[in-house]
Amino acid sequence: MNKIRKAFENGKAFIPFVTCGDPSLAVTEKLVYAMERAGADLIELGIPFSDPTAEGPVIQAASMRALAGEVTTDKIFDMVGRIRRNSQIPLAFMTYANVVFSYGIERFAGKAAACGIDAVILPDVPYEEKEEFSSVFRQYGIAMISLIAPTSQERIRMIAREAEGFVYCVSSMGVTGVRDRITADVEEMVGQVKEEQEIPCAVGFGISSPEQAAQIAQKADGVIVGSAIVKLCGTYGAECVPYVERYVRQMKEAVLAAQGQEI
Repeated sequence: MNKIRKAFENGKAFIPFVTCGDPSLAVTEKLVYAMERAGADLIELGIPFSDPTAEGPVIQAASMRALAGEVTTDKIFDMVGRIRRNSQIPLAFMTYANVVFSYGIERFAGKAAACGIDAVILPDVPYEEKEEFSSVFRQYGIAMISLIAPTSQERIRMIAREAEGFVYCVSSMGVTGVRDRITADVEEMVGQVKEEQEIPCAVGFGISSPEQAAQIAQKADGVIVGSAIVKLCGTYGAECVPYVERYVRQMKEAVLAAQGQEI
C-alpha cells in the first residue's frame, strides 16, 4: 500500500509544504525532521522552478532564492535519500511539468522512487494530459495527486474517479498565498469526490491560521499549508527551524482539536 493513504489513517492529516533549498538543502532536511516531530503526517517538498504559475509571491520568491543558491533536482534527490535513512514519513514532490519533462519523465520517476518519494503533485498538468506522467509514475509505485478547483464542477467527478493517493482540493481561486478567509464550498467539493471514490481529500491554498485549519478539518480529511511556512523560512533564514516546528505543532493541534483529539 502506498504510504500516502497511511497519512490519513490516524484521523485528520496535517500536510506542510516547504521549498527545497530555501534557505539551503541542509536546512530543508532539518525542517522535515522538525515538522515530523511537530505532528506532520505527510510533507510536500517543492522543487523550485523559474516560472511557478500556481504560486503567489511568497513561494515564487522562495523558488528564486533556492535557484540562486544553485539547488538542482539531483541535489534534491540526494537530500531525500538522506532523509529516508532517518525518517519514513510520507513525502510528496510538488513541482511543474517542465521540471519533470526536461529531466525525462521515466528518469525522474525512477530517481524519485529510488530515493523514497511516495507521490508527485504537478499543478500545471490538466486531467486531459496527466496520463503521460501518471502512467510512468504508477509503474514506479508513485501516486500522481489530482487537484480539483472550485470551478471544476462537472469535472470534479471525472477527476475523482481516477484519483490516486488523495485528492488536493484547492480552497480559493488564483495562486497560493495566505488569505483571510476561505471562499470555496469545501464541503460540496469533498462530497462530490466521495460520491465517486472513497479517497482522502486534503484542502490547500490560502490556509494559514489555526482557526482556518480547524474549520477545514471539520469538512475534509486533511489540511495543507504552504505559504505561511515558506514565509517563516524567508523571514528567519537559517534560523527558521524552531519557528516552523512551533507553527506546525500549533496547526496540528488545531486540526486534532477539530475532531476532539490531542497531539
